[in-house]
Amino acid sequence: MLNPPTIGVVGLGTMGLGIAQVFAQAGFPVIATDAQPSARNSARDRLSDSLQPRVAAGKLSEADCDRTLADLSVATDLAALAPCALIIEAIVEKLDAKRSLFATLEGVIEPSAILATNTSSLPIHAVAEDLRHPDRVLALHFFNPPPAMKLVELAPHATTAADTIARARAWTEAAGKTVILCPDRPGFIVNRCARPYYGEALALLAEGRAASEIDAAMMAAGYRLGPFALIDLIGADINLAATEGMHSSMGGHPRYHPFDALKAQVASGHLGRKTGRGFIFPEPPHNPPPDAGAIVLRIEAMLVSEAHWLLHEGGVTSQGIDTAMRLGLNFPHGPFDALARHGRDVILQELARCRAAAPDPLKPRYDPAPGLEAT
Repeated sequence: MLNPPTIGVVGLGTMGLGIAQVFAQAGFPVIATDAQPSARNSARDRLSDSLQPRVAAGKLSEADCDRTLADLSVATDLAALAPCALIIEAIVEKLDAKRSLFATLEGVIEPSAILATNTSSLPIHAVAEDLRHPDRVLALHFFNPPPAMKLVELAPHATTAADTIARARAWTEAAGKTVILCPDRPGFIVNRCARPYYGEALALLAEGRAASEIDAAMMAAGYRLGPFALIDLIGADINLAATEGMHSSMGGHPRYHPFDALKAQVASGHLGRKTGRGFIFPEPPHNPPPDAGAIVLRIEAMLVSEAHWLLHEGGVTSQGIDTAMRLGLNFPHGPFDALARHGRDVILQELARCRAAAPDPLKPRYDPAPGLEAT
């Protein structure tokens, strides 16, 4: 890109520094800052450490590594972000903190500059509320680690300007990312549509199935990680917080029911890889059980139904959902691809079977989405 705009990043933790790396590596000048001096002072060394394995593997030349480091400027205060055309915040997931930051930045940057939040859980319209220029606010939700993950979810709110959306998309795509437009709703696409992958596995666990055989079944079907290995990777505490947040924001619907096994796992302190023990970590999964296909069908039926609920609500496409699920979670296929493979009748029959067998409070969990039922 000729004359790329200057990108600002606020927050130099793992996510913020990763986002800074994405743009600097693509040739954008980046100005980044953090409220903590230790994060600012260590940023360049941490970026260098992140780039060196790519240099060693021959994927990045020494010259490009040096150029990437040169394109990152670390500032001590927000005033230094004045030249930025796009600023992405990756600070603490607290609404008041994000709103305060953006209000401060409005006194620093040009009226045309875009303010983007990397949130995956907060409403974008709430972040933009009370700003002088709410039309320039949107979400650019990167996935961890940002340099490796191709997907970015772009979520505007109701009054985000079309030009703001277009410029944010163009610059993020120029940085090498696949950008999927999604609605300003809880969980956007990936975190919303992925809930059944964990939730239905936990429902199976509650019915007496072993975590390892559930994971083995999904891995045999082409999933890189089973649901429990993925919880162990993310952290059971993080997964529970996301589930409870979704459950609350969606009116307590049983599709997002926080299962007791997940709560107990968090209470035990065995949160996954970060604590050395989780649902299955550090053990590898077993061989797939004889009925592995039935496990896969049940979980995929729920993925299909949840995707249809989101599609029915509007603001996203079936292709966008499938692409987001493949790139955001490394799934072998998206839910609409799974529907085509299984067939609508098979999916509806599986949902009906699960509904009939479920305890009364969870029966609505298996109600098919209107679009799935009617089409």
